[in-house]
Amino acid sequence: MREILREVGMIARALDSISNVEFKEIELTKGQYLYLVRIYENQGIIQEKLAEMLKVDRTTTARAIQKLESQGFIEKRDDTINKRIKRLFTTTKGDEAYSFLKREADHTDKVALAGLSEEEKETLLHYLQRVRKNVEIDWDFVKKGNRREY
Repeated sequence: MREILREVGMIARALDSISNVEFKEIELTKGQYLYLVRIYENQGIIQEKLAEMLKVDRTTTARAIQKLESQGFIEKRDDTINKRIKRLFTTTKGDEAYSFLKREADHTDKVALAGLSEEEKETLLHYLQRVRKNVEIDWDFVKKGNRREY
């Protein structure tokens, strides 16, 4: 059973390494692209929801947002009702970077899923979503300060 998650981990690390090399040309490093893509796809998202979506802690998210903002990829705007809430939006530079990231993602999907039928792709997606949902239960549990029993 453990081999499955090792395979998933190897795939994730390989794709992350490729991305970190290829995205240097648009000045994105160390997983920043993940944040930029999610902000682009969820214009107006707040930092807490972004952290939850990416399954990372708030401090990591804050650093990534600060860096993306200083590089001009995103901007923070006050919420229209509650001025203490900052909403995240991509800038023109961020939108242009997203176009590059989308092309890369489409290419990666094509390469990674080569040889799989449409039915196999759907089945794989369904199974991975089930695994993610299972893991999210533990993630939420541990995030709240609890310890899992082994």
